[in-house]
Amino acid sequence: MSEPKVSAGALSDPELQRRSQGAARPRPALEGQTNTTQILTFGCRLNAYESEVMKEHAKAAETGIETVIVNTCAVTAEAERQARQAIRKIRRERPDARIVVTGCAAQAHPETFDAMPEVDQILGNAEKMRPDIFAAPPLEKIVVGDIMAVREVASHLVSGFEGRARAFVEVQQGCDHRCTFCIIPFGRGPNRSVPMGRVVDQIRELVASGYNEVVLTGVDVTAYGADLPGKPGLGQLVRRLLAAVPELPRLRLSSLDPVEVDAALLAAMAEEERLMPHFHLSVQAGDDTILKRMKRRHLRADVITLADRIRDLRPDAALGADIIAGFPTEDDAMFARSLDLVDEAGLTHLHVFPFSARPGTPAAKMPKVRGEVVKSRAAALRTKGEAALAAFMTGRIGKDARVLMERDGQGHCGHYLPVRITGRAAEPGTILAVRITGIVDGVLMGDVI
Repeated sequence: MSEPKVSAGALSDPELQRRSQGAARPRPALEGQTNTTQILTFGCRLNAYESEVMKEHAKAAETGIETVIVNTCAVTAEAERQARQAIRKIRRERPDARIVVTGCAAQAHPETFDAMPEVDQILGNAEKMRPDIFAAPPLEKIVVGDIMAVREVASHLVSGFEGRARAFVEVQQGCDHRCTFCIIPFGRGPNRSVPMGRVVDQIRELVASGYNEVVLTGVDVTAYGADLPGKPGLGQLVRRLLAAVPELPRLRLSSLDPVEVDAALLAAMAEEERLMPHFHLSVQAGDDTILKRMKRRHLRADVITLADRIRDLRPDAALGADIIAGFPTEDDAMFARSLDLVDEAGLTHLHVFPFSARPGTPAAKMPKVRGEVVKSRAAALRTKGEAALAAFMTGRIGKDARVLMERDGQGHCGHYLPVRITGRAAEPGTILAVRITGIVDGVLMGDVI
């Protein structure tokens, strides 16, 4: 399950403009607009990438019809609720606009959006990537194919990401696993990978456009290459593209499945300095019984062993994790083991999900934990995570960092910690050498060296 990642919202709604807290409340982001098309994006980095593809298709096929595309997320029930709320608001504010809904929620539950009178068209996740859909919009309201039958990833070259200092590159789509809580495979289809050459071409294009940091993204990126000739893995891909694009200063990886982190990827983490030392693990729980009921393929000890191994190879690494609070049947002792895992595995960047039952998944039929208990456990995890992150940030004071500047004199260092520089302006997208001097309101402060 990909963790939701969002940035500032749009459409003049203050509630939509607040950043999500943890990962429990995905918020939309206005990714860009052509002369007549706006795209509102909910959810993960992969959605952000696909919104850029749609923006370029819309620009090339400019039809003169005022259109708003809502690219939805299905990772939680709250994400779908917020998408529906945004659609109703768009219709109130722009009664003449054509509203198109796409993304994982539209793919998994097209009937939900078909029942909304505000919606003019619904596109599946495969269909939204087709340029012909934008050049000649279909007459049918629902254009959602069988995502489980898709066997290839259509390659797209994106020239840039409006309003963003870093770029996202899709290397993989879909997931072949069936975690009991997750509906995403039914929104994204089976695992399929973008050939290495196409990934290299895309990154060269982005670097030529001025991007100094690229994030490799997908639904299950550590499954990369299993469907390609020779079965090259993610570690091989990292090596290949860093060698082929020596002018790329920084590379990041999105969420990693612990059981799929192999020797080649570990070697890349250890030896490739341009691979940023922040690695996010799809952990989900710290109790073995709950992990088995989730149908995860790792156990608690595997996470601790992997965390120790990564830090042996890359001593400065920062580790993050997704953790679900209040999974069905979770008792106090089971939850305590998730809480303890934060310290035992040395996790500093937590994405906390209160359990959200998704219709059609096995977990939706399991005995539920009371809502107030789920909320309190999520709050306890967030408090634990905030303390771990604060301690890690304190340890950076007095050290040097290279910071990718984003906006308002602030950016992120290699460990994905927020850093604000003092005493000078900086162009977004530039990388500055900074000495960390302190912390103010949860942000590292630094002087340019």
